[in-house]
Amino acid sequence: MTDKEIVEWHNSYSVGIPLIDDQHKELINLTNKLYESTLGNKDSKVIFMRTIRGAVDYVGYHFSTEEMVMQRVQYPELAIHRKEHNDFVREVLKEVEEFKSGKKYTPNAFVRYLKDWVLSHIAVSDKRLGDYLLKLKKEGGLGGITIKVKQITKEEEDADITANSAKRFVVK
Repeated sequence: MTDKEIVEWHNSYSVGIPLIDDQHKELINLTNKLYESTLGNKDSKVIFMRTIRGAVDYVGYHFSTEEMVMQRVQYPELAIHRKEHNDFVREVLKEVEEFKSGKKYTPNAFVRYLKDWVLSHIAVSDKRLGDYLLKLKKEGGLGGITIKVKQITKEEEDADITANSAKRFVVK
């Protein structure tokens, strides 16, 4: 980890679903970009706002991917998981509005909140989802389910365009 990072990916964060793990890695990358934007650059507010917009978009993309997977496999905790996602999005949007309106706001504290929420959500809720999917797979309950989602690559993220390629949902 560098001094411009607040968190790094560890294999212990894996939920056993490559597509979702890749998206979690990107959430960690975005958290680090947000953190870097708080390190005192003279344009830090502009950089922070640009980065937070991209992060909010990506979070929405990631949450919709997870919820599509949960819906497809009739995950019994879908409603609870979706509520966690919705509560998080509401909190992030509230924080962004406060920042934009000029209220006292500490971007560094916000980035730490993001890091803590993402890691605890992965460690608890997403791990349960991964365990559920692995159990279904062992029992033959996935029955060849294929879920295709648009996968955003690093180049596409940098260019602010949406991917046209699809990546298969696979359980390890």
